[in-house]
Amino acid sequence: MKAERPSGGERQMVPSGKPRSYYGLPIVKRPAWTWEVPWYLFTGGTAGGLAAVSILARWTGEAKLGRRARRLALAGAVISPVLLISDLGRPERFLNMLRVFRPTSPMSLGSWTLAGFGSSLGAAEMADIVGLPNVVVGTLEGTAGILGPILANYTAVLLGDTANPIWRGGRTILPFVFSGSSMAAAGASLCVAGPTDEGVAARRMVVLGTIIEQASFLLMEQRLGPLAEPYHDGAAGRLVKLHRASSLAGATLISTLGGRSRKAAILGGALTLAGSAALRQCVYRAGFQSAADPRYLVDSQRGAATDPGDGNGSVT
Repeated sequence: MKAERPSGGERQMVPSGKPRSYYGLPIVKRPAWTWEVPWYLFTGGTAGGLAAVSILARWTGEAKLGRRARRLALAGAVISPVLLISDLGRPERFLNMLRVFRPTSPMSLGSWTLAGFGSSLGAAEMADIVGLPNVVVGTLEGTAGILGPILANYTAVLLGDTANPIWRGGRTILPFVFSGSSMAAAGASLCVAGPTDEGVAARRMVVLGTIIEQASFLLMEQRLGPLAEPYHDGAAGRLVKLHRASSLAGATLISTLGGRSRKAAILGGALTLAGSAALRQCVYRAGFQSAADPRYLVDSQRGAATDPGDGNGSVT
């Protein structure tokens, strides 16, 4: 039965208060991950974008660009498992995740993708060094190129698969945010590492990736509604501002002066990389802030009960 609104001088019998939890404890657990995780999200995403560039460059006949992209991706493929194993605490825990393959589990899929990605890139580099036929190098490189986009995006699916209100609420758009960021970071890496006259494709990647990243992030905030508050407050809010300022400044510098000035290309690339890293950090920090306040989970459940299709942070 609907309660009637008090009229005239009548007083409300039960005042509406802030959502609370037992003894003031969080309703959902805060993430157990450590500082290595957001850096893993960044290095893995960048490496995945670079691997896709390497195979595209091979198809278009740009051998130098493809080789440079592959080697940068390999560096990311080496750093990423080190960060992941450091977070897990013991190396055997990573190996234990490879004992079973579950395609329905983002964590299982990601572990196998990371293992196959790094192995394929390492084998392709060795095959290139010893002078094996191009078909062998291309096949190994192509395997990594196929796994690269999965590596860049599975982490967004993994975050959205949790009960954390802000990650769960943004689960349909976060993969696009990470995809754009990975594309921009991959292009920025090539702008920093390669000569200016070979950087046309890299500069286009930075601009296009930044547009996708910024537009998707704004759309995600809009769809989250009140749940997006952590992206505006505290550590996450500061990181969002850093991300936007660095990414937009880097893309602008690269698109205007990057083709003429080597210094501008390096500075623009560095700013874009900083913006991409700040994006992963702000998403990570926002999850902690969202889990700490019961209001976000309660509000998301109220929204789901009122209108499951409104997209404002439903957790169902």
